[in-house]
Amino acid sequence: MSTQPAAHYDRVHEAWTLIMGEEFHYGYFADPATPLDEATAALTSEMLELAGIGEGDRVLDIGCGTGRQSCDLAEQLGARVLGITTSASGVAAASALARSRGVEARFEQRDGTANGLPDGAFDVVWALESSHLMRDRAGLLSESARVLAPEGRLVLCDIIRKREIPFLEVRDRRDDFAVLRAAFGDAHMEPLSVYASLLEELGMTVVEATDISVPTLPTFAAWRANVTAHSATLLGLLGEQGVADFVRSTHVLEEFWSDGTLGYGILAAVKSPL
Repeated sequence: MSTQPAAHYDRVHEAWTLIMGEEFHYGYFADPATPLDEATAALTSEMLELAGIGEGDRVLDIGCGTGRQSCDLAEQLGARVLGITTSASGVAAASALARSRGVEARFEQRDGTANGLPDGAFDVVWALESSHLMRDRAGLLSESARVLAPEGRLVLCDIIRKREIPFLEVRDRRDDFAVLRAAFGDAHMEPLSVYASLLEELGMTVVEATDISVPTLPTFAAWRANVTAHSATLLGLLGEQGVADFVRSTHVLEEFWSDGTLGYGILAAVKSPL
């Protein structure tokens, strides 16, 4: 099991909840003035529409974060949810949330690229902003396809790389990339087309692959506003350098969004019937 993303997540979990909100992910902003909690809920709604989760569906939530989505899927849709993460503190926090809400979602410490779960055990695989921390993207998608039952659905959204970055540009922008690593860990982005191609090679049918960079862009300004609102607490959790790195990282990401280097995508695929 890879420990680097888990160690980073353990360190920042409480701070990121204050910055990003309970849903712990990017927002989908119909308008830049939309409150962050509404925007994050809107992104979840986009995923829900593609996932088509019904009562009793077995859902695997890969990289379950705070457990908020897993609990919502169980409570609101009657799904049977297993959330997995490499983070011990993430499992503890998500399990505590489920207990506090009286929800029967389960959480386990597992690696999404080698999850050890049975073949065909799930109707839906849900991966919200977890894939960029998994270097073995092919392993993540092959494991996701393996554990899906025939006609099962995969829905995924994440940061994407939108163009090739020449070596000289990487060298010239090394400070920017170092700031991103300091704030977010060892992330590795791929184009949306790479996800689609890998899934098609696995026999999955891609039914949606959409660039939603524009409506996710206001996320960074919303995060900075939350840093300001919780500055004293965040200084205690991350330290002065950690807070400064996070704020700078949001400006770097805005630049990457604006110049077409990085962005955000949403994808859905269906496993073939027997």
